[in-house]
Amino acid sequence: MTSIHHPRLSGLGRNPAAPRNVLVRLVAHKAGRHGIHRRRGRLDDAVAEALLEHGGHEAAVRLSGDRISPAVRRRIAEHHDPAIRDAHADFVRGMVDRDVPFGLDALEEAYGRPRTALVEAPDPRVRAAVARTWTDRPLAAQVALLADPDPRVRAAATAHPHPGVPPEWRERCLADPAARANVASYLPLTSDQFDRLVGDEDEKVRQAVAGNPCLSAEMVARLVEVEDPLVRVAVVMSRHVDAGTRDRLYALLEAGAAEGDIWADVALHWNTAEPDWLREAPLDERMTYLDCPHPAFRGVLATCRDLPDEAWRRLDDDPEVSVRRAAAQRPDAPPEVLERLARAHGEAHHVRPLLVDHPRFPRHLLRTFVDEPEAHVRYMALEDPELPVAGLRRLAADTEAFVRRGAARHPRVTEALLERLLSDPDPEVADDAAANPVLRPARMERILADAGL
Repeated sequence: MTSIHHPRLSGLGRNPAAPRNVLVRLVAHKAGRHGIHRRRGRLDDAVAEALLEHGGHEAAVRLSGDRISPAVRRRIAEHHDPAIRDAHADFVRGMVDRDVPFGLDALEEAYGRPRTALVEAPDPRVRAAVARTWTDRPLAAQVALLADPDPRVRAAATAHPHPGVPPEWRERCLADPAARANVASYLPLTSDQFDRLVGDEDEKVRQAVAGNPCLSAEMVARLVEVEDPLVRVAVVMSRHVDAGTRDRLYALLEAGAAEGDIWADVALHWNTAEPDWLREAPLDERMTYLDCPHPAFRGVLATCRDLPDEAWRRLDDDPEVSVRRAAAQRPDAPPEVLERLARAHGEAHHVRPLLVDHPRFPRHLLRTFVDEPEAHVRYMALEDPELPVAGLRRLAADTEAFVRRGAARHPRVTEALLERLLSDPDPEVADDAAANPVLRPARMERILADAGL
């Protein structure tokens, strides 16, 4: 984390070019220790030992796995202070008690047993933690979890379609209140099973059934008049709903949201479900959704790769930016389309790959983005590793702190600019400046000296 009061120390702690002696001295300050904990890769033994000396239990919690060498791991295991010796294991066990997911390696290290044994651990919270994390477990382990006496474990074992539920266990899971809503969302259902589930008093079960991709047309028709907004939004995604019914249900959701129905608003604007089946439909059928008024369908269509040129021209000009971003992911997207999208909306960093990482993106034009009025678009100029100093200078003085942060991280930032950014009023900017590997060792020494280290 960035230290509000000592950002240069926290930034220096994660600087990949900081030499060992700088890091060892930095460990004496809490802000420095926080920065070092954010470093990637294995820590030098001397740095790890200094962390133990100055950070005690708090540092020992983070010193585990590939982060440290076998020698340091042995030293911790043999430490005279049990608070340090057991720090990481106690932390993991405490998080398991709170149902916080952890990786299998961390679970095995904390409990000192392999995953095959942890499936049979006495504590049901441990068994549930393994069920949440061990996604490629063999059939025997899955069956043991499905038969577990604790409902938390059975719920965890059925939370996802994989590794799945064997056919002979399906009826039992559908009858289990702990697993029913989970498996109702993905198991192929018989007519009798569907009837029981849609009549369940638990609304979460009915909502799960509505989103089940294996429903028949007859089953979907039974759900069309259900007034629950979360059921409605699942129904409109079905391939078994005609355009008129889909439009009517969308209109009901929009009316509900306009009247203040929070669940209708959630269904419309926070729902992440997609009509995934559309990707596998014949081309002629998919093309009928080019004019669909609902962006979710055009967005899925834009992820296909076999559309005709006219479809791409339409999708590249779609009124919904998320659809245009999806279309821009195709391998042969024209450079001018990628540039236009970037200049209009910048990057969406949750969408990968980024626009600038597209092989056909005109990267030579990135430096011209410095002049754009929108900050998120100006920021993209920093993706040019050869950005001229004049452009860097402008971005380092930007009114938006996130743009200055980007300038502070740039590999061509000059010593003078870096000095200015090290004193930026925003602590995250100063932190990023101190973390830049172009920072000279002499400046690192001055940062330490200023802090009395």
